[in-house]
Amino acid sequence: MAAYPLIVEIKGNSLDDGPGIRSVIFFKGCPLSCSWCHNPECQSARRELMFDPEKCIGCGSCIERCPRQALSRENVFFVDREACELCFSCCAVCPAAALAPVGRRMEPGEIAARVLKDKPFFDNSGGGVTLSGGEPTMQMAFMVELLEALKEKGVHTLIETCGLFELAEFRRLALPLIDIIYMDLKLIDSGLHKRFCGADNAVILENMVRLHELSRSGKFSIIPRLPLVPGITATAANLAAAAQFLRRHGFKESRLLPYNPLWGEKLYRIGLPNPYAKEHPMMHWLPKEVLERSTQLWKEYGL
Repeated sequence: MAAYPLIVEIKGNSLDDGPGIRSVIFFKGCPLSCSWCHNPECQSARRELMFDPEKCIGCGSCIERCPRQALSRENVFFVDREACELCFSCCAVCPAAALAPVGRRMEPGEIAARVLKDKPFFDNSGGGVTLSGGEPTMQMAFMVELLEALKEKGVHTLIETCGLFELAEFRRLALPLIDIIYMDLKLIDSGLHKRFCGADNAVILENMVRLHELSRSGKFSIIPRLPLVPGITATAANLAAAAQFLRRHGFKESRLLPYNPLWGEKLYRIGLPNPYAKEHPMMHWLPKEVLERSTQLWKEYGL
C-alpha cells in the first residue's frame, strides 16, 4: 500500500465538476502553492492531521492519549505540528471525529469499485468520474491505472489539472483515457504567476496550447478555467491578457469561476496561519459587479 498516493476524499453526487452527476476523487499533492487554494489540505503530498474545533466537545481524551504531548488548548492550532509524529492515536479516541488524518492510501481497484456503484447515476445523467485534487498528474502511473479501470466499464472521465506536467508522458499514457480536461488559466504574467502560485507558468501555457491543438481530433475536449480571485486574477490587466491569449490560440469556450472565501477555515484545521485579515477582499465573496464586468469582457472577446 505504501506505493500508492494519498486520496483525501471521494465525493459522490457532485454537480459542479463536469457534466451530469459525478464522483470526484481528490488527490493529495500539487506542484503549485496558490495563495487562494480552495483545497489547502490537498497541497502537500504528505499525510497530515486535521483538527476541527467546531466538532470538538472538549472531553480531553486525545490530550491524554497523545504520546508526544503534542495536543493542548494552549497551542494556537491545538496541535503542536513540530512535536506531532502523526501516529493518529488521538483520532482513534476522539468520539466526535474532531481529529482526523488527511489522506488515505487506496489501490486503483478499490477506488474504481467504490465509484462504480454510482454508474447508473452516471449513465442516466450523462455524468461520470472527475479526478481532482491537488494535482492528479503528479501520480501519473496510478492515475492511468485508475482511468483504465473506469474506461473498461464505459465511464466518462474528466480531469481537473493545473497544467504543470510533462506533456509527452501525459499524451502517451493518460490522454487516450480522458474525455474532458478542465485546465486552470490563472495568471498570464509569469512573474505574478510565480509570486502567487509558486511556479513559472511557461510549461502550463505551452501545454494548454498544445492540448487544444490535439483536441481538434475530436477525441477529447479541453476547457480553460480562470478563477476570479480579487486583486490577483480578477484584474482588468490579467483578464484582458487571458482573453487575448485564448483568442490568439483559437479557444472558443472557457469558464470564469466565481471566488469564495471558504478555504480560509481549512487553514486553521491543518495548522496554517491565514495571511489575510478579516476585512481583506480575499476573505469575502466575489462582488457581483466584478463577476458581471469580467463576464462582459469575456463576451467582448467572443469567449
